[in-house]
Amino acid sequence: MDSAIKTPVEMLARWVDTQGDSIYLRQPINGQYVDFTWQDVQQKMQQLAGALRHLGLQPGDKVAVLSKNCAEWFITDLALMHGGYISVPIYPTANADTIKYVLEHSEAKAIIIGKLDYWADQEPGVGGDILRLAMPYDTMPAQYQWDSLLKLGQPLVDAKFPEADDTMTLIYTSGSTGKPKGAIQTYGSYAWTCQAVVRDLQTDVKDRLISYLPLAHITERVAIEGSSYYSGSCVAFVESLDSFVADVQRARPTVFFSVPRLWSLFQKNIIDKIGYAKLNFLLKVPIISSIVKKKIHQGLGLEHCHLLGSGSAPIPPSLIDWYHKIGLNISEAWGMTENSAYSIINFPFDAKKIGSVGRAIEGCEIKRAETGELLVKSPGLMTGYYKQPEVTAASFDEDGFFKTGDLCDIDQDGCVSITGRVKDNFKTAKGKYVAPVPIERKLAQDPHVELLCVIGSGLPHPIALVQLSEGAQLQPREEVRASLKATLDSINPNLESHETIDAIVVVAETWDVDNDVLTPTLKIKRHVLEKRYSEKVDGIRGAKVRWEEEL
Repeated sequence: MDSAIKTPVEMLARWVDTQGDSIYLRQPINGQYVDFTWQDVQQKMQQLAGALRHLGLQPGDKVAVLSKNCAEWFITDLALMHGGYISVPIYPTANADTIKYVLEHSEAKAIIIGKLDYWADQEPGVGGDILRLAMPYDTMPAQYQWDSLLKLGQPLVDAKFPEADDTMTLIYTSGSTGKPKGAIQTYGSYAWTCQAVVRDLQTDVKDRLISYLPLAHITERVAIEGSSYYSGSCVAFVESLDSFVADVQRARPTVFFSVPRLWSLFQKNIIDKIGYAKLNFLLKVPIISSIVKKKIHQGLGLEHCHLLGSGSAPIPPSLIDWYHKIGLNISEAWGMTENSAYSIINFPFDAKKIGSVGRAIEGCEIKRAETGELLVKSPGLMTGYYKQPEVTAASFDEDGFFKTGDLCDIDQDGCVSITGRVKDNFKTAKGKYVAPVPIERKLAQDPHVELLCVIGSGLPHPIALVQLSEGAQLQPREEVRASLKATLDSINPNLESHETIDAIVVVAETWDVDNDVLTPTLKIKRHVLEKRYSEKVDGIRGAKVRWEEEL
C-alpha cells in the first residue's frame, strides 16, 4: 500500500491512541445526545466484525447497508472494512424494486438494516433468503438485533489492514436514466479523496461536522464520514426531518454541506419570516445589516461555519449570490460517484466565480473534449462498473480520463462551468438540438420557481415545466403568472429561434422521490417528465403561462 495512504481503520487506531476518550460520534435519541468516544467506536467495530465472522461471512463477501444516517452506520462501515468485507450501501428511500436489484446484482450475502421511514414498503425488496442484521432502531424484522449481535463470537482484533487496490465498496449510482450501476471504489481511491478533502478544507480535531445527507451517496461518505477519519473531527447526526433545525443548532457545525433544494428552502424560510422588501431594506442599513446577518446565521445554526458547500445538482447562481449578500459564502463543488465526488470546487470562495463550480483540486486533471464533454482523471477514480466491462471500457478515453457526461466551459483561470448533460440535449420537431440546462438556469432566476425542467423532444418548441415554491403557491395566481411571464419574455429574445420557450406550465403534483420524478440525490429525471407531459403540453403556443389544470 502507498505509505501515504492509510485506511480508515488505521486512522481510527491513530485517534484511539491520541484522543481515545474524546467524543467522536453524537447520536440524538429522543432529543438527547448519546455519545460515542473514539474508543467506543473501535470496540464496537471489532465486536461487529467478529460477529460477522462468527455468522460465517468471509472476507470479500458483499454486505449491504440500508439505513438513514446514524452513528451505527459509521460503526458498520468500519466493521465491514475491518473484516475485509465489501460494503454495498443502499439509499434509505430506495423502493423495493431498486433494493431487490442491488442485492441481486451485487450478490450481497447479508444486509444490515437501520433507521427507515417506510420499511414495510421496502421489505418485499429484501426478501426472506438474505441474512438480516438490525441496528438499534425501529426497523424491519431481522434474525439478529444490534445488542445481541455485538455479543456474538469473539471480537476481531488482529485483522490485517486492507491494501490500496482492494475493493472497499460498490456504490450504485442513483442514475437519472436506467438501472443503477455499481461503481467499484478501492481503499486507495477512497483514502486519497478523503485526504484531499481534509488537505483542502483544512479541517482538524477542533471541527464539528453534521451528517444528514444520505451516507449511501458518495458525497456524504467522503466529505463527512471520510473526512472525519482523516481529520479527527467530531460528527453529530440528525434525529429526524422534524428535528432538523434544532439538531443543526445543537451540533453548531463548523462545516456544513447541503444540496440546492435545501439551500433554496432555507432562503424561503428566511424571506417568509422577514419579508423580501424588508430584508433588502435592512441589509442596506450599515449597523442593522450586521445584526440581521448575525441573527440569520444563528437561526440556521451556521454561525460557527468556516465552510459552506453545495453539490449533487446545479444551484442557481442567483441563490449563491443572495447568500453571499447575507454573509454566507457557499462554495459550489462538482463530483460524481465514479470519481469519489471530490474533483472541482470554488474554494476558497471567490464571488467573481459564482456560476462556476470552481477549479480542479490538486492531483486531479481535467480537460474538455471536442464534443464539449468534461473529462476527469484522478487517483479518486473508480476501477470500473461491477460486472459491466463493456460499459466500463466505453466510460474512459484512451488516456484514462473518465467521460463524465457533463458538458462544460473552462475559462482562462481554469474555472469550470457545467452547461448541461450530453444526454439531456434533445431534438425538437424542427430537427434542431436544444441544450436545456442553460435555459433552465435563466428561468431559475424567477423567485417563484422551486424546481423546473425544460422538455421538448419531438415538440415544435421547448416547454418549461415549473414547480412553484411554497410561498408562491400562497400568492395570488395572477401575480405569479405576471412574474413568470415577465421572466419568460426577458429570456426568449436572447435564445436561438428554435430554442424559444412556447410556454411555462405550472405542474399540479409536487415532484419527489416517491413519484419517481427525483433521484435519491434530488436530481430531476427529465425522461420521466418528457413521458408524462409531452402530449399534454403539445399545442400551447405564444409564450403563455398556464397552470396544469388550465390545459
